[in-house]
This record gives sequence, structure tokens and C-alpha cells, in this order.
Amino acid sequence: MLTALAFIVTLGIVVTVHEYGHFQVARWCGVKVLKFSIGFGQPLWSKKFGKDQTEYVIAAIPLGGYVKMLGEDTLTDESHVSGEDMSRALNRQSVGKRIAIVLAGPFANLLLAILLYWALFMTGVVGIKPTVGSLIDSSPAALLNIQAGEVIHKVGNQNVSSWQDVRWLLLKETLKKTDVAIQTISPQQEIKYYQLNVAKIDFDDEKLDILEKIGFIVEMPKITPKIGEVIKGSRAELAGLKTNDIVLELNKIKVTDWDAFVKEIKSHPEMMMPLLVERDSQLINLSITPEAIFEKDEKIGRIGAGFNMQQSELDDFFITTHYSVAGAFLKAVEKTWDTATFSLKMLGNMVLGNVSWKGMSGPVTIASYAGQSADMGLKVFIGFLALISISIGVLNLLPIPVLDGGHLMYYMFEFFTGRPVSEAAMNVGQRIGVFLLACMMVLALYNDINRLITG
Repeated sequence: MLTALAFIVTLGIVVTVHEYGHFQVARWCGVKVLKFSIGFGQPLWSKKFGKDQTEYVIAAIPLGGYVKMLGEDTLTDESHVSGEDMSRALNRQSVGKRIAIVLAGPFANLLLAILLYWALFMTGVVGIKPTVGSLIDSSPAALLNIQAGEVIHKVGNQNVSSWQDVRWLLLKETLKKTDVAIQTISPQQEIKYYQLNVAKIDFDDEKLDILEKIGFIVEMPKITPKIGEVIKGSRAELAGLKTNDIVLELNKIKVTDWDAFVKEIKSHPEMMMPLLVERDSQLINLSITPEAIFEKDEKIGRIGAGFNMQQSELDDFFITTHYSVAGAFLKAVEKTWDTATFSLKMLGNMVLGNVSWKGMSGPVTIASYAGQSADMGLKVFIGFLALISISIGVLNLLPIPVLDGGHLMYYMFEFFTGRPVSEAAMNVGQRIGVFLLACMMVLALYNDINRLITG
């Protein structure tokens, strides 16, 4: 339910903003808008408003939307346009106005992303400090003898404060297929310089993180197996566990950290296990039977207890970066621009065969990530929403007939030649555009289904 709701909210916001961009600029340019539809297919709700009696529609298939304007069906046939509305037809507007209207949708998406990122940066961005935990054998990072405990300070000529920064900059640099300069600070406060060879990095395995490709394993906090919140009525409460209990043994196996405790619990659903805890300096023997639940079609155990970790312990691993109002806005613009241009570069590399098409995603993957991000909290979901908004904006700017970029291509031709594209050429273009979009959709759905099957 969360995944479905998050998916509908994501597409609803992104599509509405996109179409509202077209709608509002069209009205500013004096064009009469006949219909504003969110979704395709059978209307679930419709109503006419305003002096122009524009029809507002919410349709059954939420995978897009459209704004229908007077005079956009044809360039020449105006028999269906009344004399009093002739001047308000789209095809009667200057080419500059038509370009503005067609660009308004993608630009609205980019503006939404800027506003969302602006809000995130002003409230503070939490990240994991870029401390190297360990290195994958024979990886580019391991070959340079980078040591565990070193903190990455710069990638290229840009400072980084979190692993998120490192990941993003490395992802951009690897597209150049050149050496990447890395600057680190050792635990002894010694500055070190490295040249990472990323020429052989490929993107065929779209599921593998770029940090793992290069060889970095993020250092994560080792959580003490100390019980925090115990849910009322849970298996943990029934077993007699209390807040601040320290788990020493489970199933006669010594427990060294919280991850080991959780792993043992998950692997023994509905199995009674002996449990040894320390409470107020006393050893107490208990027994616990994890509740069986299903997670991703796998049966696992759960007891209903969380860990207890001090803020000082978390502060050693996490960092919160705050920005001023102006600084957050500039950072939001930079982030949106970087993401948009990177998307175009990735698409270009796909066309050239330098990057696998396996990375293309469809509605199933978007829905999955929407649900996961919503489950991780509002800030994560807002960041995901900004990313999808950028993706929709960039996709619509591609010079493919039936997309905004295709219309822009026609209008630019008219701008430079002084004559519109012929109806015959537009009809051929429509067919080509529909074919290309259909191919992209089939490929995206194939990738989605393949991910579901292979996990």
C-alpha cells in the first residue's frame, strides 16, 4: 500500500507540475486552453471551470497527462476554430510564444526540483562521513594501497563531506574514462594523494554501486547489542527483555554487535533460543522465540526491539551540513543542473554503446523506489521526488516527435527557415516518435521485470 501510494503521489505531483507549466504559460500568451488532464484513458473525474470553460480531468491511467489547446491539432485547417477565438489559437501565435509554451513543462519540472532541493539543503543534509572502512581485493582503490581509516577529503578538485558526495563525483568522473585525483587524510592527519584509474570501469552491472566498483567499502558504526525500545506485546517483551539490556549470547553463540544479533534472530523464525543478557551488572538467562514474518517473499524472524545507541557514537560516523537561505538556493540550482546534465550524458553514452541499457528503468522500478524512499522518511522521499522531476523534465526535452523536445525541434526549424514544418513531415515524425517511445517503454519494462526475477 505504501509503495502504491508513494508511486501515485510521485507521478501525480511531477505530472501536474509539468502540465501546469504548459497550461500557465499558454494562458499568459493568450492561448485558449480546452482541456487540462492528469492521466490518460477513462476520466475518473472531470469538470469545467473559468470563462473559457476549460475542462479539468483526472483519468484512470496515471502515467502522464496533457494540456489540449485551441488550434494545436493542425497547422493550417482552422475550420473548427470560431472567428472570435481565431487570435487565441496556438497556431496563430508567434513562434517565440510557441517555444515558450513547449519549454514551460520541462522547466516547471526543473524548477520543482530546485525548490525541493532548496528546502532540503536549508533544513540540513545528513550524510555518512567518507571514512574508508575496507577495500575490495584487486580493485582500483586497493591497488593504490589506500588504507582503512583514511577520510576522503577531495575528489578531483572538489571538497567532499560525505559518502554521498564521493559517490556522485566519482560517478561523473568515471564517464570521462580518465584517472581521478583523490585526496585523503590519514588517522595521523597526514594528507595523501592518489590517482584512481577508472578507465576499465563499466556499467553493465547496473545493480553494483559505483563505490564497490572502485573498491571502497563504507565504514559503518559497530553497534553495541544493547536493547533500546521494546514494543509492547512483542516477542521481546514476552521473553522478558528490557531497555538497556546488553545481549551477550543468543542460541549459545557469543554476540559481539547488533548486526550479529539481528542476523541470528532473522535466521530462526518461530524457534525458541536461549538468550543471555547483562542487566545492571547481573547475568540473566532468558529464552526467546522470534515471530515469523515475510520480507521480500522470504520467511524471517522478528522480536520487536530496537537498539540503544548514544548520539556521541553516531556523531563519529554521521555529519549534518547546513546552508544559508542563499547558499541552499545556489546549491539546489547546482544540484539540479548537475543531475540534468549527467542524465543527458548517461543517455548519450547509452546511444553510443558506452553504457549498458540495463540501467534504464520503467514504472515498476520507479514505484519500488518510491515506496522505499517513503519508508525511509520524508527527506529521502523529497530527494527522490526531485530526482524524478528532473528525469521527467530531461526526458521531455529529447528531440523525439510527440515529446516536448520534438515540438521544440519543429518550432526551431520554423524559427530559422521562416516556414512551418509540413503536415506530411509532422505525420511521419509522429509515427517515428511513437515507435521510439514504444521501444524505450518495452526496454524499460523488460529491465523492470528482469530485476524482479533476478532480485
